[in-house]
Amino acid sequence: MKFIESMREGERIAGIYLCKFCQPSLTKNGKPYINVILQDKTGTIDAKIWDPNSQGIEEFEALDYIDVMGDVTSFQGMPQLNMKRVRKAREGEYQPGDYLPMSGKDIEEMYQELKGYIAGIQNEWLRRLLESYFVQDTAFIQRFKFQSAAKSVHHGFVGGLLEHTLSVTKLCDYFAGAYPILNRDLLLTAAIFHDIGKTEELSAFPENDYTDAGQLLGHIMIGAEMVGARIREMPGFPVKLGNELKHCILAHHGELEFGSPKKPALAEALALNFADNADARMETMTELLRAAGEKKEWLGYNRLLDSNIRRTSI
Repeated sequence: MKFIESMREGERIAGIYLCKFCQPSLTKNGKPYINVILQDKTGTIDAKIWDPNSQGIEEFEALDYIDVMGDVTSFQGMPQLNMKRVRKAREGEYQPGDYLPMSGKDIEEMYQELKGYIAGIQNEWLRRLLESYFVQDTAFIQRFKFQSAAKSVHHGFVGGLLEHTLSVTKLCDYFAGAYPILNRDLLLTAAIFHDIGKTEELSAFPENDYTDAGQLLGHIMIGAEMVGARIREMPGFPVKLGNELKHCILAHHGELEFGSPKKPALAEALALNFADNADARMETMTELLRAAGEKKEWLGYNRLLDSNIRRTSI
């Protein structure tokens, strides 16, 4: 099997891949074809079946593992696979772990590091609240460790939510040391909680798509509700502290047009927004440059970065 990140124009490939997306369509001339997106742990590639009725094209659906033979071409500067043959793979012919994008970092090591930050929270109410999810809730812990942070854009891989949360927490820890106006306990608690709604917004791999709750509410509202529900199970939790924590979660995207129900009104909410945005953008750039391989030229416009980008010359 040839991994997707190493596919190059002009190659003929044969192997088993996860069908991430499959949809019949029509050319401008009304000829039927099938749009496909194939995935393995190194990434995805756009694919086409230009003659769906030809011999060797067997039936398959999205989220099937399929045995593919085809030619790598190029469309608008990006690799594309012209699929000549395809069949649904049988169990035992593939290892699911080869088809799920994974964090390059050790999941257990990251989680232990995150728990270290939790143990260092001095405010007893906030520490107990964090522990109720990240130490005591085994079902939540399992979901959180292996959840992605996005369907696409950044950290869209197994362990992505944990990796992103830890990075944001580290940035917030720096901010708390650099700016005395910040309440470290509140800021770090908000950082660790800020994206927990993604455990309900996105379905598990290999689907990794928006759930009904994700479509209707979004992870910010879901996360605030999850924190609020657990606070209500803790008699005596300070009301003002709970509201400040939930505000940080609700405001962490910074602007109403970016999905935040509230704009930051607290210094901690502002710091969290900066940390979240910084990590998301740096990871986006990292993934774009990784996908570009050795290309030195301009890579084109990116929506999140709002800029045409390229690799540094040195």
